[in-house]
Amino acid sequence: MELNYVDYGQGNPVVLIHGWPLDLQSWEYQLAELPLHGVRVVAYDRRGFGKSSKPWDGYNYDTLADDLKAVLDQLDLQNVTLVGFSMGGGEVARYMSRHNGARVGKVVFVSAVTPYLLKTDGNPDGVDKSAFDGMIEGIGKDRPSFLADFLKPFFGVSTLSHPVSQPTLDWNLSIALQGTARATTECVKAFSATDFRQDLSTIKVPTLFIHGDADKTVPLENSAERAVKLVPGAKLLTYGGEPHGLVTTAPDRFNADLLEFVGAAS
Repeated sequence: MELNYVDYGQGNPVVLIHGWPLDLQSWEYQLAELPLHGVRVVAYDRRGFGKSSKPWDGYNYDTLADDLKAVLDQLDLQNVTLVGFSMGGGEVARYMSRHNGARVGKVVFVSAVTPYLLKTDGNPDGVDKSAFDGMIEGIGKDRPSFLADFLKPFFGVSTLSHPVSQPTLDWNLSIALQGTARATTECVKAFSATDFRQDLSTIKVPTLFIHGDADKTVPLENSAERAVKLVPGAKLLTYGGEPHGLVTTAPDRFNADLLEFVGAAS
């Protein structure tokens, strides 16, 4: 199993964990800017995506958290700030409970799927399973078409709103299609059906949630507004009018907020 990663800059490390269905390239505006401010920035491709190995199995959060641990151990990183975007927030939560927060000093959840997306008897505020079944069906029927449609609300693109350009949409589609169909569908099952409520309650380090209030992909009320209550002392920054992909649509604000939280040099 090989995980592709990049490692830029010097200082206290920030590890960026990307969302579904993209890879580390989705951190374009962070990888270009954050190392200029006295921090070391590491980002890696989740298994099944980008240039990492693409095995048939291993898309559950226990294994994905172990992959994150392998990155931290291999690079011998200490006092890490973990930053999980969307699906990547699940890796952060599971890592903190499964590996007792080893090597980690702070955590950030960005547009994250935590605490628990799926609607169940014990989670009545979740999203109905039929929504995720529809995603899996769409991927199986015509993955390029499904992902092209998925990325528009991801970045807040509509008839009247164009926060990102068509070339940016096209580029992100090309990134998404580097993932395998198997990884793409298995990760839907993982991020929709994994309950992170207990994981969040184990976090004992400074924690920041960042979420857009116009997020149609992972709505604020289903995620960050609930999750922040489960982590003692956690803070929530709500970005007015921003969609799911706010690391791309509001990079200057996000980078500034992240650097302030990390305590980096200006």
